[in-house]
Amino acid sequence: MSKPITITISHQLGAVEARRRIETGFAQLTAQIPGGKADQVHQSWDGDTMTFSAVAMGQTISGAMDVLDDMVKLDIVLPGMLGMIAGKIRDQLQKRGQLLLEKK
Repeated sequence: MSKPITITISHQLGAVEARRRIETGFAQLTAQIPGGKADQVHQSWDGDTMTFSAVAMGQTISGAMDVLDDMVKLDIVLPGMLGMIAGKIRDQLQKRGQLLLEKK
């Protein structure tokens, strides 16, 4: 059974800079996926919405990320066993996302 999670990260960067940071930082985030493989990560942009999928531990994670002027909203669907650790995954993504989008 899949488990959807939503993460909202506020920022003060504006949509253009937030998207630029996400584009450059997404590979770093996906490298943190346990059992994931870089060749099994796919992403595409439609305006300021990125859809993505990644394979971790033999299961496909999918989601969408909306980049707005003052926040990023991330919706992810975690399949099977990964749904059991959804809280840990959500907390890690929240933490890493905030670091990526903090104003420097």
